[in-house]
Amino acid sequence: MMRSEVLETAARYVTADRQATHGRPEDTFRAIAMLWEAYLGVSVTESDVCNLMVLLKVARSQQNPAHMDNFVDMAGYAACGAELAKEER
Repeated sequence: MMRSEVLETAARYVTADRQATHGRPEDTFRAIAMLWEAYLGVSVTESDVCNLMVLLKVARSQQNPAHMDNFVDMAGYAACGAELAKEER
């Protein structure tokens, strides 16, 4: 998979494909942040969730570097995280 394909696929996932199934990413990241805050006892922002999900995908890509979905998801989480970080400032 070429880099442009990774980015195009990630863009499709975070703007349409998965949004139709799972709702707005922002809402999901807020819900995850609230659950993690309660569980960990620390403050967690929506952009923190994106960063931590990227790290999850990094760990998975170490186990199976040929599985391109991990890289697509990293790009998608990074894009969402960048947008959310801007809003959080």
